[in-house]
Amino acid sequence: MVAKTASRHVVVGVDGSALSTAAVIWAAREAHIHGLPLMLVYVTPTLPIESEAALTAAEIEAFTEAEHTRARELLEQACETAARSITPDGAPIRQAVAVLDGPVLSTLVELSREAALMVVGSRGLGTVSRALLGSVSTGLTHHAQCPVAIVHSNDGDGPDPSDGPVVVGVDGSPTSESATALAFEEAHLRGVDLVAVHAWSDMGPIGFPPSNWSPIEWRNIKEREEKLLTERLGEWRRRFPTVTVFPRVVCDQPAPRLLEAAQGAQLLVVGSRGRGGFAGLLLGSVSATVAGAATVPVIVVPADKLVATQPFCHPQPLE
Repeated sequence: MVAKTASRHVVVGVDGSALSTAAVIWAAREAHIHGLPLMLVYVTPTLPIESEAALTAAEIEAFTEAEHTRARELLEQACETAARSITPDGAPIRQAVAVLDGPVLSTLVELSREAALMVVGSRGLGTVSRALLGSVSTGLTHHAQCPVAIVHSNDGDGPDPSDGPVVVGVDGSPTSESATALAFEEAHLRGVDLVAVHAWSDMGPIGFPPSNWSPIEWRNIKEREEKLLTERLGEWRRRFPTVTVFPRVVCDQPAPRLLEAAQGAQLLVVGSRGRGGFAGLLLGSVSATVAGAATVPVIVVPADKLVATQPFCHPQPLE
């Protein structure tokens, strides 16, 4: 089974684009800090039915072989890039490669069932080929069974904000709890601060209370939300005492505030869905907006996954 092949690996999609290279570099470093092996995957898409019908069996075989040859060449280059990103002399690292045939998105989703983390570029090669790593990134954030990292244009090959914080969105949902656990782990392993953003309104920034609110009511709401954030962070602060946390409570739409907090950060972590219903907007559709607009890597934690079941999260440090 495909899933067994990816077990406990950080899996990165390869398609030969510049963003694919950035994703490989980021995935290699992520696998390294987590002590996990890296798996580089190239998915050769199936021919459209109309195209297949117009070709002979020999032509289809020749096309498939050409795709596999290109895949092996790109994977070899990606392996060298991954090794150099970890060890300057390109010494071997724990990694595996796989050339898989089939629909790109469903193949990667199947891999995600046993993978520790899936990593893809935010866009692929463009036109038809962009399906290899382009719109697939959106599909993975909705359907993957493990956390998904989306790598953007300047990740890996631009300035590395190695001292920048990890940023996480918190809304109190179970998915948000898993995202918080993962964010604490990332901050701990990287030795950086954590910025926890709790947005408690979808109505936009409110600079002053409405006319029918008393100052006491306004203050009570703010205090209530600050207390909620403190409670949600409490367990993880105790478990990761070396991580310095900067909580931020804002009465605003979450996406722009998360993107603002991520400026100068090295990673942004969000849940794929929030509390559900209207309140779900606080961390729900926001994940797609943030994943598409951020300039730093974004890890989207899948919904309906409890912290204990997250294969990528090892919340054991109690130093």
